[in-house]
Amino acid sequence: MEKRTEIGSLGEFGLIQRLAGGFTAHQPWTSIGIGDDAAGLETNGFKVVSTTELIIEGVHFDLSYTPLKHLGFKVTSMALSDIAAMNAIPAQLSVGLGLSNRFSVEAVEELYEGIKLACEEYKIDLVGGDTTSSPQGLIISVSALGLVAEDQLVKRSGAKPNDVICVTGDLGGALMGLQSLEREKQVYLANPAMQPELNEKNYVVMRQLKPMARFDIIHDLKELGVVPTSMIDCSDGLASEILHLCNASGTGARIFEKNIPIDDETYLVATEFSISPLTAALNGGEDYELVFTIAQTDFDKVSKITDVTAIGYMTDIPNERVLVMKSEQVVALTAPGFGPQ
Repeated sequence: MEKRTEIGSLGEFGLIQRLAGGFTAHQPWTSIGIGDDAAGLETNGFKVVSTTELIIEGVHFDLSYTPLKHLGFKVTSMALSDIAAMNAIPAQLSVGLGLSNRFSVEAVEELYEGIKLACEEYKIDLVGGDTTSSPQGLIISVSALGLVAEDQLVKRSGAKPNDVICVTGDLGGALMGLQSLEREKQVYLANPAMQPELNEKNYVVMRQLKPMARFDIIHDLKELGVVPTSMIDCSDGLASEILHLCNASGTGARIFEKNIPIDDETYLVATEFSISPLTAALNGGEDYELVFTIAQTDFDKVSKITDVTAIGYMTDIPNERVLVMKSEQVVALTAPGFGPQ
């Protein structure tokens, strides 16, 4: 029988001490870690950027098909993706938990194992947090700090007309992973003896359960000496993110359907669910890729990065936000969203 330790047997501080024991420091900037009232960060002339993610069981995740270790990794990636979108390098993380009495110490340790794996993957330091009781379910708040040289900081508001719009990786996979997991949940509820059929959906399922923040691209851009003119992470779908960049920068945008990167498995699963792969890419969300703009003079450099695709350009007509279809039809770029993001 699986061991279960009640959280009340350790108390809040005992739980924190137990969870924090396996974490080691990765960053030279961390001057004060877990154990004081606040964490310390020596910036050495860098600009500090910060972000917070709050996710709630039943709204943002379903534990019936989300392993706690994957959830810990995912919430860390979600927060750090915002740091990447500022062209910054992540440094520190703090985690707040709201726990109902249905969670054992072992369950919380499993969640923290995923957080620890993410800290090692991204070379960041867990420096604190808080735990409290929740009347039901699991609530997770993750705050992250990153560092960036002042002349390297990228906001949403810097795009100029004729800047090239680029996107990392591929889009729509996370939504198709969610659709696949939700369907298998319904099959299981109808017949618990049925085995899940996800063998040919591994890529999209992992896009949903274990997304990666794209610091590899941030490092590539730095090595090439390229600073994007604007940037945002793709958490709510490509269309929404481009509209955010346009609104902040006072520009229009023209993107091309033929250039939008969609993985073959995403395409097949979308077709299976009778969902347009294009709709999944434009409005699906949770891909955590980067959408950024660059000056045309930097295009040759950026084209050397294998996992970056140019999908369009900014225009000088602020109310022109359009998608050019493969048929050459021009349609308005809209962002209705696709469920809770």
